[in-house]
Amino acid sequence: MISFIKGKIIQNSLGKLTVLTAGGVGYDIIVNIDTAEKLHGQAEVEIHTYLSVKENGMDLFGFLTEAERGLFLKLLSVNGVGPKSALNILSLGKPEEIVRAIVNKNSDYLSEAHGIGKKAAERIVVDLNNKLGEASMIGEYAMSGDKDILSDVVEGLVTLGYSRAQALTAIKDIPSEGRNSEDVLREALKRVK
Repeated sequence: MISFIKGKIIQNSLGKLTVLTAGGVGYDIIVNIDTAEKLHGQAEVEIHTYLSVKENGMDLFGFLTEAERGLFLKLLSVNGVGPKSALNILSLGKPEEIVRAIVNKNSDYLSEAHGIGKKAAERIVVDLNNKLGEASMIGEYAMSGDKDILSDVVEGLVTLGYSRAQALTAIKDIPSEGRNSEDVLREALKRVK
C-alpha cells in the first residue's frame, strides 16, 4: 500500500495533485479542495495517502496530516460511505471539529458535506460515535504525553460540568510528559470554552 509520498508538485488542479517523486514516478492524488488551496504555490509536498482499489481501477487519496487520514479511514468503515464522500466530509473542517460533531451527535453539521444526506450523516454518527470515544480521541489528537494523565484530566473536566467534547478540545496539544494531572488540568481549565 502507498501510505506516504514526498515529491515535487507538477500539477495542482481542483481536487487533484500530480506529484513527481525523486525516483521519477508521478502520482495523481485526489485531495479535497481545501488541501489543494493550501498547497497552491508550493513546489514540494509531503503527503499521507490512501490507495483505494476497486474493480475498475485504483485511486490515490491524499491528506496533509495523519489525523486527517485516520479520520478518513474511520469514515470509510461506515456502510455506504465511499472515499469521495469521506473526502467531502473532511472538507468541512479540521479533524477535531468533525470528530467533535460526531461525538456530539451533530448530524446536521455532517450533512453540509457535498453528497452526504441526512440519513448518511445520521448513520455516520451512530456508527462512529463509540469508535471515536475518549480513548481514541486522546490517542489521535493529543500531540504528546501520557495518555493516562490526559484521560484523568478529561474526567476531571467532565466532573466539573464540561462536556466530553469541550474537555477533549481543551487537552489538545497540551504536553503532559513529566507533568502531573493537576498541572495539566490547570492548563486545560484556561483553555476550556
